[in-house]
Amino acid sequence: MKFYRIKISSWTAGFRYPNILSGFQPTLEVPPLSTVLGLINACAGKYLEYRDFKIGYYFEFGAKEVDLETIYQIERTEKNTPKNDVKSNILRREFLYDCRLYLYLQDEKMADYFRRPYFPLLLGRSSDLASVDSIEEVELEEILDADRICGQIVPFRGNFLPGGIQALPQYFTDEIPRRNLGTMPYTVISCKSVSGETTLSAYRDVIEGKDVDIYLHQLALENEC
Repeated sequence: MKFYRIKISSWTAGFRYPNILSGFQPTLEVPPLSTVLGLINACAGKYLEYRDFKIGYYFEFGAKEVDLETIYQIERTEKNTPKNDVKSNILRREFLYDCRLYLYLQDEKMADYFRRPYFPLLLGRSSDLASVDSIEEVELEEILDADRICGQIVPFRGNFLPGGIQALPQYFTDEIPRRNLGTMPYTVISCKSVSGETTLSAYRDVIEGKDVDIYLHQLALENEC
């Protein structure tokens, strides 16, 4: 099957756990779907609807470390206005180094957005600036009972693959405040591991000499909680 394979790279990346707001800040080892769809929005320069949309992706990194970060805490008054007192604090935050994200799209228009991105691309926070390295057309063979799934997230229900399990949103609304769309449990499979034999169908690519089976997400998002 034909895909547009888009390679994106960055020095650093970080993907926060949705429910951890304070204390030590770990990072997911694979970006959620919401982050990847946000990249497409940044390239397009507008909020896009993703209905009957298919996308696959693979993420790899060279190392994971912990950094110290200064934050500033501002209290609010009973009238919900900020106080003049500002307190500084230090927290430990994980980050990924030497990162590469490969996107697999079937829609040529979506791929074209990456040729001249409208907004800067970020793999996490505002300091995690990313760049588009290449856009290629590739033909990938469908693999039944895929056994080389790694660097990806896969829906947990019905698959039960080995890896960390995390509830993640697929997308967000464009209203204020934003609302999660399509939140469901996913198995997070790091690029440092591999799924082993599964009952999934996927599409095999060779990335820097490594066989990787790309799981294709099929999205049908509705604007509701």
